[in-house]
Amino acid sequence: MNVEELVRDAFREEAADTPHASPSLVDRVLDVRRRIRRRRLASLAAATAAAVALTVALPLLGRGGHEVRPASEMNRSDIIGHPDQSPPKTMIAAGDTVLSAFVTKWVKQPDGDMVSQRVYGLLDQKKGTYEKTEWAFLDVAPGSRTAAVLEGELPARRIGLLDLITGKVDRWIALDQGVASVAFSPDGTKLVATTYAKNPDRRLAAHPEIVDGRKTPGPVPSRTGFTVVDVESGRSDWHKAPYSTDGTGWFGNAREDFDWSHEGTLVHSDSVMKPFRAYYGLDGAKADGPKDEQGSPSVAAGLSPDGKLSAGDFAGFGSTVAAAILDPHTGRRVTTVPVQQLLAWADNKRLVAWGCDPKRCSGKGEFHNQLLLVTIGTDRVVQLSGFRKADAAYPGRWTPVFSSR
Repeated sequence: MNVEELVRDAFREEAADTPHASPSLVDRVLDVRRRIRRRRLASLAAATAAAVALTVALPLLGRGGHEVRPASEMNRSDIIGHPDQSPPKTMIAAGDTVLSAFVTKWVKQPDGDMVSQRVYGLLDQKKGTYEKTEWAFLDVAPGSRTAAVLEGELPARRIGLLDLITGKVDRWIALDQGVASVAFSPDGTKLVATTYAKNPDRRLAAHPEIVDGRKTPGPVPSRTGFTVVDVESGRSDWHKAPYSTDGTGWFGNAREDFDWSHEGTLVHSDSVMKPFRAYYGLDGAKADGPKDEQGSPSVAAGLSPDGKLSAGDFAGFGSTVAAAILDPHTGRRVTTVPVQQLLAWADNKRLVAWGCDPKRCSGKGEFHNQLLLVTIGTDRVVQLSGFRKADAAYPGRWTPVFSSR
């Protein structure tokens, strides 16, 4: 529900609450007094309830700024889309999921090196708009009130907890190891931060690679492990987990960040080499991955909230554009939805995805696409954003960051 709808509803309630004129002036006066008294009592009850709720369930993250309700809570419309905006300017949400940030990147070339620098459009929960910010890396906590941010050229030696209502960092968590990524656990109580010896987003002229027959600055693998951080206390534990190779010394990507399993009991990193995903316990020991998370590790959406379905890869054939929905236990395809790439679950039956422009889409994965909401078992497709362009420069190309409302 947007501001205009809230105002209209308020006027309707006021009109509905206004009685018809009484023949007696005394009756009218008494009636007004009764209405004022009811409203005062209702206001007092609401304030008392809010105070009790705040005392019982004070949010763990981002304690500042909660005198203002976040925009994602104020507007509880099931679907909030802006098909005319790319990149988005105003909040986008569907079901239990909100677009909390989006990131664009451009490349600098100091001294022959190439550095990929992030520029985020981060949700301002006071205004309900996306504001430009140049944090080096960030992730948004469940509830979308707090972001974990890294500053400066990576790796960073501290993590900031940014209040998305006030726009200020509530506190910093110092680390013993330099980190280049952060990810909140599903319950928001922990962070996993991937540690690197060098900036994984910097390509070095001193380590060139050949691309399309030309020599260009190349990536240098330097991942050292991961740090598990308790958000409330700030206590952290580092575990060694170097970058993966194929046995000959070849590595997949300079950036191989850690993220959480669906249940939040394990962490994992993905690679372009088999077995494609490696799991670790929070004690740093290698672990077997959950059987229901083995299907399509490269697909961002992963498991549905209830764990009964899994988002699959692109499954188009010829001119057909479709992404697979899988049984997470068997890997068997259950059905498909008419989009290119599944990004996040809105609920147990709907997903946010990239979908291509029908006029340009031939099933070969064109880059001219937009955020769509699709419903499993139906042909319903809802546009959430405008089309992003294929160029890599801001503001044409952007990548979404999702979190729960």
